[in-house]
Amino acid sequence: MSVATLERTPTPADLTITPRDRRFGRDDRTPRWWLNNDPYETAIFNALSATFPKGEAYFIESIRAFRDCADEKLAGEIRAFTTQEVIHSREHLAFNKRATEAGYDLRPLEETVDKSLELLKGRPPVLDLASTMALEHFTAIIAHELLANPRHLRGADRESADLWRWHAVEEIEHKGVAYDTWLAATKDWSRWKRWKVKAIIMLLVTRNFVEHRTQGALELLRQDGLTGKRVFAKLLWVMWGRPGIFRKVGGAWFKYFLPGFHPWNEDDRGLIKGWDATYDYRQEPPAKRVRNAA
Repeated sequence: MSVATLERTPTPADLTITPRDRRFGRDDRTPRWWLNNDPYETAIFNALSATFPKGEAYFIESIRAFRDCADEKLAGEIRAFTTQEVIHSREHLAFNKRATEAGYDLRPLEETVDKSLELLKGRPPVLDLASTMALEHFTAIIAHELLANPRHLRGADRESADLWRWHAVEEIEHKGVAYDTWLAATKDWSRWKRWKVKAIIMLLVTRNFVEHRTQGALELLRQDGLTGKRVFAKLLWVMWGRPGIFRKVGGAWFKYFLPGFHPWNEDDRGLIKGWDATYDYRQEPPAKRVRNAA
């Protein structure tokens, strides 16, 4: 593949993607219902975390498959993205281990991820990139909502809340990498073809994302002894009503389908600066596998 002559994108010219090698919750036992002492809110975030280690490995491979298309700036962003995602995987593996120690069995949720990834084998790599681009939009808009609305993590275990906010910071920071890689990889496509493929993939990804995360949360609630129609209804209310993180990202999700969409049409780095100023990252020397990730 040849390096693409990249069209100008809204990605800020002064954007810096900074891997922050933080470790969370190694010294303390995480409460079973770590978020607001609420099984429903905890189940939603635990169900998300169960997908991250293998999901982020998929993102890395999907984007790196097209790194030869990237110009020097984008190539550097892909390397930084890769390092960030490797560290995210490490920290969510540790978070998931703490959930297991608190009594949850995450294997049914991880098996769902395995089955989903198995179904993707043999597809053209550009479709894997399109799926990654769609899922990175999900993570970016959820990250924005987490940082913009403190309600979602109010009452959380401190180390767990720090993990999710730290992850959100870096998801915002690298939110345009998959999209810019897509633009480079499909530079010879018509705008109509680009839009059609990305729209279809986003609709499929959305259906699976919402369905599987709901099923995962219900499984964790079942392990808490909570089952039945009322439990299902309450879970939907927490997801879509109040605090309703899924509802609150709906408008940002829809923008993905608009002509001229780009993740950096909204420069929300102000949220990152605010969080960086509040917390001490206490940088540690990156692990060898992180140094070699790119």
